[in-house]
Amino acid sequence: MATPANSVERKQQRQIPVCTPLLDGRERAYVDDCIDTNWVSSMGDYIPRFEGAFAKICQAPYAVACSSGTAAIHLALETLDIGPGDEVIIPSFTLIVSANMVCLTGATPVLVDVDPDTWCIDPALIEARITPRTKAIMGVHMYGHPCDMEPILAVARRHKLFVVEDAAQAHGAKYRGQAVGAIGDVGAFSFYANKIITTGEGGMLVTRHQAIAERAALLRNQAFEEERFLHHHVGFNYRMTNIQAALGVAQCERLEEKIRRKRQIAAIYDELLVDEDDLQRPAAAAGCEPVYWMYGLVLRDGFGRSKREVRETLADRGIETRSFFIPMHRQPVFQGQHRRWPDLRGNFPVSEFLGEKGFYLPSGLDLTRDDQERIVEQLLLCKR
Repeated sequence: MATPANSVERKQQRQIPVCTPLLDGRERAYVDDCIDTNWVSSMGDYIPRFEGAFAKICQAPYAVACSSGTAAIHLALETLDIGPGDEVIIPSFTLIVSANMVCLTGATPVLVDVDPDTWCIDPALIEARITPRTKAIMGVHMYGHPCDMEPILAVARRHKLFVVEDAAQAHGAKYRGQAVGAIGDVGAFSFYANKIITTGEGGMLVTRHQAIAERAALLRNQAFEEERFLHHHVGFNYRMTNIQAALGVAQCERLEEKIRRKRQIAAIYDELLVDEDDLQRPAAAAGCEPVYWMYGLVLRDGFGRSKREVRETLADRGIETRSFFIPMHRQPVFQGQHRRWPDLRGNFPVSEFLGEKGFYLPSGLDLTRDDQERIVEQLLLCKR
C-alpha cells in the first residue's frame, strides 16, 4: 500500500525539539584540559573561574557553584536558617522544586497566586499570606521573565523577611537595570541541559552577603572544616565537578550572544502571532528585561481546541512542545495529611488557568526562522 504523500513529507521534515543544548564555544578545549591535567572532580581551576564569571554576570560579589539548581535552592534556604516552624511564601504556579526544597528544610510552603500577565508571583497578594511564622518570600522568575521585585522587597522590608530568588530559568535577565539573582538576599540558578547556560547538571547560589556565601560553600562540601573530619554542621554533597565548571566557563563567554538569540526567537514568534487574539503571549513587567528561556503560550477559549489536542497534533507533525507546570495546589503529593504539606488554603485561579491552558513552543538556540514559520503555521492549523 502506498504511503500518502503528505505523510512522506512529514517524515522528511526536520523534527523540532522543544530545546537542545548548544555547545558551540570552547567547551571541548576546556574539558580536554581537565582530562589532560587529571582535575576532573570537585577541585580544579575551572570551579573558581566559573564562580567568578557568573558572579560578574549577576552583578554580585559572591557565587557558589553546586551540583544542581535544586541544591542551590536548598542551600539558599539553609543559609537563612529556615527550618521547622517557619513558613516560606512561594507561587503556586512553579516547578515543584520550589515547594520540595522548603519542605526539605522542615518549613511550610505557603502558596500565593501569580500575575495573569507575567505569570510570576503577584506582589499584591503576598501580604495577606504573611503570619508570625513567615520567614521568607521566594519569587520565581518564570520562564526567564523577572518578578516585579520592588513591591516584593518593600513587603519584605516591612515585615523583616528574607527574599529568595528562584532564577533557575533567568540567566542574564534584568529588573530595572539590575541582574536577577542578587536583588534579594540570595538567588539560585540551574545549569540543566535545557538552560541558557548549561553544564549538563549543576547550579549556582549568588548573593551580596559574604556570610551567606561562606556558609553555602561550607554546607555544599559535607561541612568539612579545617579539622576535616570534625563537623559542627550537617552538610551535603552538593559539589560541582571541574569538568562541569569547564563547560560553564565556556558557556559564560557566549552568554550575551545566547541572550540576543533568545530575544530574537521571541521577537519572531511575536511577529508571527501578532494578530492571534486567541493566544496569550508572554508579557514583561515594567522595567524588566526578560531572556525568554522558553516562549510560552496560553490558549484562550476562542482558539477552540484543548491544550492536549494542540500538543498531540503538533507532535504528530514533528514539533515538540512542553506543558506549563501543574500548580502546587493540584499536586497529589501535597493532598491529604502529608506531614510537610504546603498551606493550600485560598484560591489560585490564575495558576489554575495557566496550568490547564499553557504550554511552550520550541525555543532552542538552534531554531531557524523557517522552523518558527513552520511551527506557527502548524499551530494555527489546529485552530477551529
